[in-house]
Amino acid sequence: MEKAFDPYLRIDDVTVDRSDVEMLRAIDDCGSLSGAADALERSYPRLQQRVVALEQSIGPLVERTRGGADGGGSSLTETARELLVRFDRLVAAYEGVARVDETALSGPVVDRDGELATVETSVGAVLAVAPADAARVAVTIRSDAVSLHAPSEVPRPEGTSVRNRFSGTITWLDTGAAVVRVGIELERDTNSDGAEPPELVALVTRQSVETLELEPGRSIVASVKATAARGIARDELDAVSTDAN
Repeated sequence: MEKAFDPYLRIDDVTVDRSDVEMLRAIDDCGSLSGAADALERSYPRLQQRVVALEQSIGPLVERTRGGADGGGSSLTETARELLVRFDRLVAAYEGVARVDETALSGPVVDRDGELATVETSVGAVLAVAPADAARVAVTIRSDAVSLHAPSEVPRPEGTSVRNRFSGTITWLDTGAAVVRVGIELERDTNSDGAEPPELVALVTRQSVETLELEPGRSIVASVKATAARGIARDELDAVSTDAN
């Protein structure tokens, strides 16, 4: 599942969006407003008007020099650079929820405790919130609900509310500005059939990647709270699939 987002900063009566950030970075790269206009294929007058409009609310963003041996040019002020840092932080904060993967593990319900059902899947028993009348469910697990642990540092079961734990091997990492998507090939349960091992995706911070020394080929244990694992009745999914066909 991928969610689109359009970050912006609201400062007084002006909104700073991606196009404004691209403009400031182009001015910084090109050393002039005209160069930035050419690089972005924008009208120079409109680009200049936008800079003026931003400066009226934010303060000086571009320092202009005229003539001289170097022919003059433009550079960003400290205020502009701080603005870019603020925008990058905003994007990093949203990045964690902008893309959320879901893993589905299917199987029959073998036990119940109120709203919680024990589902027998290809990676073992999974405790999940499931419909009361469902005999077979698909358990979905969002990547932002997964925690990772080194095999030697997995918390004791009695010391945590986490009921689902999966062992596996890291197969890939997709690094963003602040967060990292981690692909994990889960170990199949010894009693399951010969189906391909399912992949679980976790969403963690870059600091966690460094702390846990995450890299492809490394063994890892993933944990998920029972309340974060949601079961959908297989009958409902099969009905939707039939209607679609």
